[in-house]
Amino acid sequence: QVRVVESGGGLVQPGGSLRLSCAASGNIFNIPRMAWYRQGIGRQRVLVAHVARDQVAYYIDAVKGRFTISRDNAKDTVYLQMNSLRPEDTAVYYCNSFPEGGIAWGQGTQVTVSS
Repeated sequence: QVRVVESGGGLVQPGGSLRLSCAASGNIFNIPRMAWYRQGIGRQRVLVAHVARDQVAYYIDAVKGRFTISRDNAKDTVYLQMNSLRPEDTAVYYCNSFPEGGIAWGQGTQVTVSS
């Protein structure tokens, strides 16, 4: 089974940027859509964005225009560029297939937006 390792999180001030990476242990080309999810403290894990093999992407309204998801099938890696970060973006970010469950969940990477 494909496994993933998320990285790139950290502490950033409001308005700042981060780039998350999701490195897969196997070939993600056969996974039609890859996605980023996030889970805030005391909240359910929710979809943030997903991307198809041809880079066609979908975003939830809360991040539209600020986040960009992309995938590099040759490197088996998925990225999430996050700009204009807000405190409400604070969460642990995970990558997985879309719909979820096609890949074992990784540890996630913590993103904290605070002044």
